[in-house]
Amino acid sequence: MRRFPFSSRCVWLLGCACLAQSFGAHADFIDDSSVVLGLRNAYIDRDFKQSDAAKSRIGSWTQGFDLRFSSGYTEGPLQFGVETSTQWAYRLDGGGGRGPDSVIPYDASKGEQVRDYGRTGVTGKVKYSQTELRVGELRPRLPVAYIDDSRQLVTTYQGAMIESKEWSNLTLTAGRIDRIATRESSNREKIYLMNGANIRKPSDGLNFAGATYQFTPDLSATYFYGQLEDIYQQHYLGLSNRWALSDTYALQTELRYYQNREDGQALYGVIDNKSYGAMTTLKTGGHGFSVGYQRMLGDSAFPLFNGWAPQPYLVNWSTLGFFKANEASWQLRYDYDFAAMGVPGLKFMTRYLRGTGIDRGNNELDRNVESERNFVVSYVLQSGALKGLGFEWRNIDVKTRYGNGRVSGADYAENRLITTYTWKF
Repeated sequence: MRRFPFSSRCVWLLGCACLAQSFGAHADFIDDSSVVLGLRNAYIDRDFKQSDAAKSRIGSWTQGFDLRFSSGYTEGPLQFGVETSTQWAYRLDGGGGRGPDSVIPYDASKGEQVRDYGRTGVTGKVKYSQTELRVGELRPRLPVAYIDDSRQLVTTYQGAMIESKEWSNLTLTAGRIDRIATRESSNREKIYLMNGANIRKPSDGLNFAGATYQFTPDLSATYFYGQLEDIYQQHYLGLSNRWALSDTYALQTELRYYQNREDGQALYGVIDNKSYGAMTTLKTGGHGFSVGYQRMLGDSAFPLFNGWAPQPYLVNWSTLGFFKANEASWQLRYDYDFAAMGVPGLKFMTRYLRGTGIDRGNNELDRNVESERNFVVSYVLQSGALKGLGFEWRNIDVKTRYGNGRVSGADYAENRLITTYTWKF
């Protein structure tokens, strides 16, 4: 007899409960439901500048779909609901021997990206008062686990998560994740680390718990603990504050701290990493001027999940990440929202990031240096039949001194042209 994983059995049982309860509370379960189709057309082109690059150019042109259904809740003290999602992406162009591009799976036997790929997910949900349990497919945005929606298929997780807001200004979160579906895969697999050596030593699961307290409307603090079994233990502490300097000026400050060390069998050996970061933004009118600093301490890089699942709680997270061992990085950033000039929907962002002192694993080697420059222009139609249609151009320029330990650097220029539209039924 086929044995289903724990999370799959829970989703099946919750689904049955949802159907049973919905017969007695048809209106809430159905009338409060929603169906949303997200469309994304993406052209991504990365042009490598160094002479010894394995591929001079990688990229693709793809069309993605994300169809999501979310039910309402049944009536009663214990309320039930269900959500489903279907993601699918199709390659319009970009085969032709261009190599893996981190957007769509790569078929090494054919020497090109696959034509299409996709996946489905189901989430059962139970609500009591201000506490909600979700079991099945998860899309968390937490300091210990975060989705990646920068390509076509969104990185999702499989597990269970509970969130409670029973007490004023306090949010409690806990859960367990045992699978990840990365952005360029149709499959769910156990979590392991992207450590640069492509060594796969999967963990049985990630256990986590945390709390956020809102002291005032402008000041909040967050703590999270995560245990990736037999790989690492992680502590996170964050502080967010907005200070109104005057009627027209405000100062937004983010302080973040992580501590990572090995756990249990230490499948990846000793993990020695601490990081702290600070980002402050001066806002006035449509302008935003930001300065950020981040420091990695210890002999290890910041641990990241397979599929390069992002960690935007690091203040200097970007295409390069700036998470390497012993790396010190800073950024200067400028944002402008053209709504201040009477053009709502039009936004611009540019930033420059630079990291130095990167440990290359041998004290006799020079420390690596890397930098990244971004330009982003986006516009979303505000009215008309195509209201909500979005356009984005993202230009990324990357330079490193030694690449991944090689003699030559790993320099490239990347352009992304993305069109998005969300259709709410």
